[in-house]
Amino acid sequence: MAGNCRDSCNDTQFEGVSETYKRILWIIVAINCLMFFVEVFAGFIADSTALKADALDFLGDTATYAITLLVIGKSLELRAKAALLKGLSLGAMALFVLGFTLYKVIVVGQPEPMTMGIIGLLAFTANMVSVLLLLKYREGDSNIKSVWLCSRNDAIGNIAVMIAGAGVFATGTVWPDIIVAFIIAGLFLHSSIKITLQALSELKKDH
Repeated sequence: MAGNCRDSCNDTQFEGVSETYKRILWIIVAINCLMFFVEVFAGFIADSTALKADALDFLGDTATYAITLLVIGKSLELRAKAALLKGLSLGAMALFVLGFTLYKVIVVGQPEPMTMGIIGLLAFTANMVSVLLLLKYREGDSNIKSVWLCSRNDAIGNIAVMIAGAGVFATGTVWPDIIVAFIIAGLFLHSSIKITLQALSELKKDH
């Protein structure tokens, strides 16, 4: 009964102690790892900042989900510290993407819009699979919350990449690609702040 309650009771914060949830995470780790390699290759082929930023997001998510799997069932302090690390890492990635995008503004090169659109659609499909698998598990401790936020933001980011591809095609300029890269960086920062604050709150409760 207690094990089932972890998955369904409203008065218990879900901590990921569920074999079903762990299997879902392993599937999502594989999806994100594969999509990182696909997008980073396509990003360089298409010379797209938005695709490269999204590829970095897939890499960060792979690490996020792997860390979550490692700390499931551990103490609240350890889980909160892991979430704090993930939150700070997302913030660091956001700063990196912002810096790379500013560099792109100076060294302008127009990306290839068709590749952006096709890979963006593929990435969106991959992330929607993750979102649907995680829909039941979107609330919980900071580790569980970080997994959901990453997957949700990824799907939003992929839509933005497809829009950027259309924008580059329609305008013949690099600016839609650059704007979308900034949006993705903003999503990183938003998730970073949210995860970090919840992790700090849990650490405070544990002491």
